[in-house]
Amino acid sequence: MEPRAARRLRRRERLGGEQKDQPSREGEPRSGSAAGGNAETHRGPDLVQWTRHMQAVKAQLLEQAQGQLTELLEWAIREAIQSYPPQDRPVPSIPSDSLSKTRKPSLGKRKVFIIRKSLLDELMEVQHFRTIYHMFIAGLCVFIITTLAIDFIDEGRLMLEFDLLIFSFGQLPLALVTWVPMFLSTLLAPYQALRLWVRSQAGVAWMLRVGLGCLLLAAHTAVLGILPVHVAVEYELPPASRCVLVFEQVRFLMKSYSFLRETVPGTLHARGEGIRAPSFSSYLYFLFCPTLIYRETYPRTPSIRWNYVAKNFAQALGCVLYACFILSRLCVPIFANMSREPFSTRALVLSIMHATLPGIFMLLLIFFAFLHCWLNAFAEMLRFGDRMFYRDWWNSTSFSNYYRTWNVVVHDWLYSYVYQDGLWLLSGRARGAAMLGVFLVSAVVHEYIFCFVLGFFYPVMLMLFLVIGGLLNFMMHDQHTGPAWNVLMWTLLFLGQGIQVSLYCQEWYARRHCPLTQTTFWALMTPQSWSCHI
Repeated sequence: MEPRAARRLRRRERLGGEQKDQPSREGEPRSGSAAGGNAETHRGPDLVQWTRHMQAVKAQLLEQAQGQLTELLEWAIREAIQSYPPQDRPVPSIPSDSLSKTRKPSLGKRKVFIIRKSLLDELMEVQHFRTIYHMFIAGLCVFIITTLAIDFIDEGRLMLEFDLLIFSFGQLPLALVTWVPMFLSTLLAPYQALRLWVRSQAGVAWMLRVGLGCLLLAAHTAVLGILPVHVAVEYELPPASRCVLVFEQVRFLMKSYSFLRETVPGTLHARGEGIRAPSFSSYLYFLFCPTLIYRETYPRTPSIRWNYVAKNFAQALGCVLYACFILSRLCVPIFANMSREPFSTRALVLSIMHATLPGIFMLLLIFFAFLHCWLNAFAEMLRFGDRMFYRDWWNSTSFSNYYRTWNVVVHDWLYSYVYQDGLWLLSGRARGAAMLGVFLVSAVVHEYIFCFVLGFFYPVMLMLFLVIGGLLNFMMHDQHTGPAWNVLMWTLLFLGQGIQVSLYCQEWYARRHCPLTQTTFWALMTPQSWSCHI
């Protein structure tokens, strides 16, 4: 065989001789033609090799991407299967028109938990959104500097006074001591009642066991319903300490109901040896994890980020201080002396306009402190994977979407146990009646919380939530889109918060300036701000 280099050299000589015999074109050098020929000769094999190499790389990348996508889908399916009901419960059927957006909701739709981050945690990774967060921190710094400057000018000393904060959280140890029997009752009574029910289903002395279970649930309801109210009224707890009791009271009742609602149907469908109570550890975990829907297992994160926990608790504390500064600087100076002036429509309208800004600030602080910081801190400590406690409610163009996305934790409970169960009782008909039931339950509970915390009945929240909110829910529905509807929603939120802050603050100071002479029923139900003038 002839060497490859010798063949290449002979081919170059032959090409050079042929080029010498051909007449050159005008203005075209022969050496350039020879160079161009050599370049084309060398470029051909190299181009083919590079094409084959890139095709091999492409095939390898596609194979790797397909493998990673397959692993991701398998992981998602495993996590979803863990959230489905056990085998002793019927699996909800999926209708054929499940992809239709206009279909009626299925009666068997259940909450599925997956691992996902909170929306604000994802948005904080964007520099532009993080700047908005920095602006709120700067506002808190301005409040602190203003307070220091006013104290230094008026009293000649640099000292932050937290009189409002100290008053609001007064007798907090008593509230925490009251929480202990509330927690023990929630921990023991529903679980033991379920165990008695399971044993009665198995056979022996079922009447006695069912009776004891009902007695336990009655005692549990009495402890949660009577004890916190008695302590709050008897010892005149201030507002923040009352918040601890009433929020825990409502939370324990909702969790107890969810636990029994999710487990009792399974025992009814099970027979014989298949009847079993859920594990006590799963129920104990459910009492602390940030959800109101009971499942025996939840998706869990691999580890705990303690710096993330500390950051969220610090942010929650900062929100409390922020709210204290807003109330003391923007609300107390305006509403403390309103009872000293005669009532007029002009004064009422001006007070509502003054309260719109602090009202919307309080709404944002409550959202960030509780729905983001507090719940994420507990979710991280318990390695709870599903962090979707809210959605992008600020982009809502309808109040129906706002109610669904503002507090997903409570919305899931209302949707599962009030709306869907209402549709089930109505045989899938009267969807409007089921939705009205959701509004009625939510409005009554919100009004009860305000009455418990403030210590008086003034149905501002009930009217705004049930009447005005209900009408807006049906009028501003999901078909309305566009920036104008979002502006309208925010305008109504500003006005609604201004009305709440103004009327509740006026009634608070009226009850202080004009205490009741007779504690009759109608005296307790009648607002004092309508008649108090000093």
